[in-house]
Amino acid sequence: MSKITFLGAGSTVFAKNVLGDCMLTPALQGYELALFDINQERLQDSENMLRNIKETSGSTCTVRAYSDRKEALRGAKFVVNAIQVGGYDPCTITDFEIPKKYGLRQTIADTVGIGGIFRNLRTIPVMLDFAADIREVCPDALFLNYTNPMAVLTNVMNTYGGVETVGLCHSVQACIPGLFDSLGIDQTGVKSKIAGINHMAWLLEVTRDGEDLYPEIKRLAAEKQKEKHWDMVRYEMMLKFGHYITESSEHNAEYHPYFIKRNYPELVDRFNIPLDEYPRRCVEQIERWAQMREELVNDQNLTHERSHEYASYIFEAIETNVPFKIGGNVMNTGLITNLPREAVVEVPCLVDRSGVTPTYVGDLPPQLAALNRTNINTQLLTIEAAITKKREHIYHAAMLDPHTAAEISMDDIVAMCDELIEAHGDWLPAYK
Repeated sequence: MSKITFLGAGSTVFAKNVLGDCMLTPALQGYELALFDINQERLQDSENMLRNIKETSGSTCTVRAYSDRKEALRGAKFVVNAIQVGGYDPCTITDFEIPKKYGLRQTIADTVGIGGIFRNLRTIPVMLDFAADIREVCPDALFLNYTNPMAVLTNVMNTYGGVETVGLCHSVQACIPGLFDSLGIDQTGVKSKIAGINHMAWLLEVTRDGEDLYPEIKRLAAEKQKEKHWDMVRYEMMLKFGHYITESSEHNAEYHPYFIKRNYPELVDRFNIPLDEYPRRCVEQIERWAQMREELVNDQNLTHERSHEYASYIFEAIETNVPFKIGGNVMNTGLITNLPREAVVEVPCLVDRSGVTPTYVGDLPPQLAALNRTNINTQLLTIEAAITKKREHIYHAAMLDPHTAAEISMDDIVAMCDELIEAHGDWLPAYK
């Protein structure tokens, strides 16, 4: 029996989408869906939910929860990762509140920036433990990473974990629908090309019947910028740098040095930037969970419709040899020629029985590559810190982050990092 292992299966809603999709995929019938999580209560919830979907769907997949991670992984053909190390309380709270003392404000803090750096530092050791198990008990498994910070964790698993890893993010799938719905443009027959890095990939080309749609998109965007709306940062970046970005405005507000600035407080209001957005979402999700739990876990009539998540389509393409295109995060093996080879890039990939094959993009427009490199700098120094355990590289990563460097001095950056390391305690390994 073939096996799909889900690490972080206590993420019940996400497990429903990914593994519920697998149960509805003909080519995956008979698979074992192996669940693992360190939270036994949430693990049991996900197992109960998936068993209900199995009954209502008539799937021949089997559902099994494991208390031993290595046994959950043993013999797996595919592994899906959706963990979060440290959770909202205490680690997300720490990532937001200590920088705030230094005058550094954030919105999501899960990609780069101070929050992204420290989320990486506490997650990388766990991921490398996963990699050691995978090399031992399922060395040929394809590892699909959904956990943020996407680029760094995917890089570490490929470069230091010795595990074939592809990173998957929703922002590529959502890019065209979100932009076109917002501007009231018909999406029928639209062709697009997207490439860059995770959360900062670029809509490089967008056409219909050979016509470039960018002039009309920019005209409508400039008009829409005259009033407040939910996507003002991305529109501003497009109007200034020429291309639309895949990930949301609340994310991109903190990836660049232009929008959250103490000396220009009016920019936060002007561009409708939701400071402290991620902690708000966490609190709301925690408050909603009791009701959601009843709806998801205890409903024996629970049904599922196949979602837009890439995972089941990737598995299906590998099983059937019917090609499927994704936007994947992969090592830059000469794919984007003006970005560093040691970085992870987000590019179109073809999936079939041969696996996931990235496509060549070539040079990005120079201004877009330059913006990507400002974030890649921090990504690569964060990896250096995690692998060498040298505290100085944490400082380097933070000092190279565009938003952090634009807001506070080098001395304050060092002091803030020291305070964050101390506050994280056992969530972080020792740094020299």
